[in-house]
Amino acid sequence: MDEKFIRDRITELRLQKDVPERKMSIELGHSTSYIHSIASGRALPSMPEFLYICDYLGVTPMEFFNESEHTTLIQQRAIQYIRQLDEEEARLIVDLLERIKKMK
Repeated sequence: MDEKFIRDRITELRLQKDVPERKMSIELGHSTSYIHSIASGRALPSMPEFLYICDYLGVTPMEFFNESEHTTLIQQRAIQYIRQLDEEEARLIVDLLERIKKMK
């Protein structure tokens, strides 16, 4: 894992969220070019800023660095909802997903 991975992953998640670099920079409380400077390799976020970026993008640090299985933001959102369900409710969701998969 290297700096390029961090830059590319921030860009990937930002694009999935459909947020321009400028808007994300401002909403994170930085200058308008902050995210562009990260994406272009001129800067890297500090650890507190990285955690704030993860929160802004709606991912945990573990999800951010999960190279083996990139999930989209919508998939991550669905996972967060499923985690809030009890066992029976989760089983119903799994059954529904299996039915949808069979229909394809």
